Amino acid sequence: MRRTFILFFLLAFTVNLVSAQEQFSANVSQYIKYERGTIALENVTVIDGTGSPASHGQTILIENSRISAVGPAGEVVIPEGAERIDFTDHTVIPGLIGLHDHTFYTTSKREIQLNFSAPMLYLASGVTTIRTTGSIAPYAELSLKRTIDRGAAVGPKIFATGPYMTGGTGMGNEAQLKTAEDARRVVKYWAEEGVSWFKAYTLISRDELGAAIDEAHKHGLKVTGHLCSVSFKEAVALGIDNLEHGFFTNTDYDPDKQPDQCPEGFRTVLAEMDMSSPDVQETFKAMIDAGVGMTSTLAVYEMFIPNRPPLEQRVLDAMSPEVRQEFLQTRAQISEQNNQLWGKLFEKALEFDYAFVQAGGTLAAGVDPTGYGGALPGYGDQRNFELLLEGGFTPVEAVQIISANGAKILGIYDDTGSIEVGKLADLVVIAGDIEVNPGSIRNVLYVFREGTGFDSELMIEAVQGLVGIQ
Repeated sequence: MRRTFILFFLLAFTVNLVSAQEQFSANVSQYIKYERGTIALENVTVIDGTGSPASHGQTILIENSRISAVGPAGEVVIPEGAERIDFTDHTVIPGLIGLHDHTFYTTSKREIQLNFSAPMLYLASGVTTIRTTGSIAPYAELSLKRTIDRGAAVGPKIFATGPYMTGGTGMGNEAQLKTAEDARRVVKYWAEEGVSWFKAYTLISRDELGAAIDEAHKHGLKVTGHLCSVSFKEAVALGIDNLEHGFFTNTDYDPDKQPDQCPEGFRTVLAEMDMSSPDVQETFKAMIDAGVGMTSTLAVYEMFIPNRPPLEQRVLDAMSPEVRQEFLQTRAQISEQNNQLWGKLFEKALEFDYAFVQAGGTLAAGVDPTGYGGALPGYGDQRNFELLLEGGFTPVEAVQIISANGAKILGIYDDTGSIEVGKLADLVVIAGDIEVNPGSIRNVLYVFREGTGFDSELMIEAVQGLVGIQ
């Protein structure tokens, strides 16, 4: 009797746990359009994230949290009782994987953790998974991740990152390292607290970075970096797993670069680089041979070019009045300065991203909602799609970069990142054809996260005027 009771208790606990994981709190349910179940998305154009050409007139069948069938409409067997939705003239792409998507936000005057508006905007824009890639409040991010995971808050799946790790002096919210042992101590502590990745920052030394990487790998975790004191090739030799920002932060090419020093003016050298040069190709070869992917963050760097990007009313509407004023003032100042260097650097960065992929590299993307505030969570991820097209990628290639490649770098591609049978139903329903009109990437109607369909418009309405505050 005792054994039977224990088995019954364990079975009941397991059933209740599964049930709890599939339930959402009332404040989340209000944004759900399609509850998890058997759902057929019919007559859609599918860009599946694998690099295959777009397929028109398709049906995607979702059963609970996963994709159970994808094929031409009329050939996919739709079970009786399924919810059938006709999405003629709509495109479905995989949920975006934001590989540099902070939950904090900055302008020229503020830095604030956005535990409400950031995750809401990410999901509303089609971003179903993020890696925060540097945290100013790791405990806040870990708490946010757990709250979303249990269905008590709206947002994407989160790979939370430890604090920025830098050498010398830095901002008050960074882990300021002085020795390799400092790096090991920081990594060990935050690994035990539950972060998924670590981010090395500009002034870290080779000894400190090497120790951080070694310690992270001992815990089964990985390290990426926004570097300067350590160059790309040096970081690859130390075993780094990912590199951030691409061309803008690479000091491989400065002839005056000193070991463990961030050279002043190195971007002047970058502006003259030829992507077919042996130096650039050596960087690519080192990264590709070591399996090190690169994260493109074009949306945040574009803001430093006068009058770019085009002003969007939706961006201004999402900002609080004070943030909007700060952003517009800084944008006007940059326009007046008319710095030609950033224009050159941006063109070179586009070339660098494209050349890296042509050489065989794995390029992912993220918005990095920092700078002076114009690259908003989610909206900036969509803007990256357009900027990748500007750099020479096709829409199909750009979708692969902003979805599948991020999943590959995170090690979750078996589960998400593309539209394939058996994978999680992380999907974005877009009004229009993004191959014909790339700007349609903004027309997100519904976002399916593990089979639950969220209403994008409702989520966007909920954060109007809150970016920079909440």
